[in-house]
Amino acid sequence: MIPETLFQYFPNLSGIQRDRFRALEALYKDWNTKINVVSRKDIDELYLRHVLHSLGIAKVYEFQPGEQVLDVGTGGGFPGIPLAILFPDTQFTLVDAIGKKIRVVEEVVSGLELSNVAALQTRVEDLTESYDFIVSRAVAAMPTFVHWTRGRFKKRKGVQRPDGAIWAPGILYLKGGDLSEELRSYPSAQIFPLSTYFKEPFFETKKVVYLPDPYSKKDKKAPQGRG
Repeated sequence: MIPETLFQYFPNLSGIQRDRFRALEALYKDWNTKINVVSRKDIDELYLRHVLHSLGIAKVYEFQPGEQVLDVGTGGGFPGIPLAILFPDTQFTLVDAIGKKIRVVEEVVSGLELSNVAALQTRVEDLTESYDFIVSRAVAAMPTFVHWTRGRFKKRKGVQRPDGAIWAPGILYLKGGDLSEELRSYPSAQIFPLSTYFKEPFFETKKVVYLPDPYSKKDKKAPQGRG
């Protein structure tokens, strides 16, 4: 996949955003020769397997100006960096326990001149800040991830969108496969198949799971998943 294919899915990008997306490949290929954070197979399909996959979250929810988003287990910066390019008025904090991965994130962020990204070498359990949303790409089963992120959500009411759905602080999780058993304990979870938005075969089993903070009161009308 080339960046121009990605632009077909997101046609309203500014010139700066397009330039930043185009710059990702060279930056990652350069840093991946020094610090291997992306497999050789995946680096050759960076825009499909990492960039567009990350942006699947944006097809489900558009982050608002001023919102704060935490990316847990970001690895080389996914999904946080592509989302930060797409939402320049939203603040993203990318965390990973492995220092070399955070170094790559810092260098890519610097190369792209992104002012809305902070990168930290830490575990989410050690954070003290709270966030509007927490994003990640399948770093653990949902019960484990919920345990890790407990207490890290802002205590505010959900925001009603034009379709009437209420989006409260919670988890936006990129997962694949059959999630019925994993989500059995979370009836408020909504599943959005990425095949609804992207035509590539890679996305046939990929999904975004939205789980409002399971430790807060449930909103009366949650967004409805498709499929």
